[in-house]
Amino acid sequence: MKGKNKKEAILYAAQETFGRYGYAGTTVKMISERAGVAFGLVSHYFGSKEELFLTAGISMVDSLMEHLNVEIGEATSGIDAVSTFMKSYLHYTLKHRNTFPILLRCSPFSDVQIDMDRTKITIKFQQLLNIIRECVSRGIEDGSIRNLSIDDTTTIIYSNIVGTVRTRFLSPYDLPNLYEETAEFVTRSIRTR
Repeated sequence: MKGKNKKEAILYAAQETFGRYGYAGTTVKMISERAGVAFGLVSHYFGSKEELFLTAGISMVDSLMEHLNVEIGEATSGIDAVSTFMKSYLHYTLKHRNTFPILLRCSPFSDVQIDMDRTKITIKFQQLLNIIRECVSRGIEDGSIRNLSIDDTTTIIYSNIVGTVRTRFLSPYDLPNLYEETAEFVTRSIRTR
């Protein structure tokens, strides 16, 4: 394993380990062992544990946003874009089930009390909300979404996504069609009648 591959292995191991054990329950040694690299290499590439945690979370959000933008690029209307955003986001969590939980740990919506500056990750999550906001605005303009408050609707849509993901990953409740039903419920509630 050379250069970039080692750095990517560390980042992936960090996403898995922080996602599984949380910030407090994860050590740099655990990450280096999982990545199969020397302990010092983690610090060389990422500096502190805190910086690695935030970098791993930001990397996951960047990957998610890239995926979402490709998927909603095919949407034919605003309501289709909202539905596609939700379904693609939720599907992404399953496809990346070993690494996605880091976003449950480092998001600005996390209840984990870690004394660190979350400004960078908050900005990334705001970009996710901006994508939803654009979809809702498009839908109101094209008539596929009722004339609703764009900001309120954006927040409610994202709250449904966060709640659904947290239910799937953190609770004992696992409805067979939870993701599909949530996306349908939300789109039905904002769609023009």
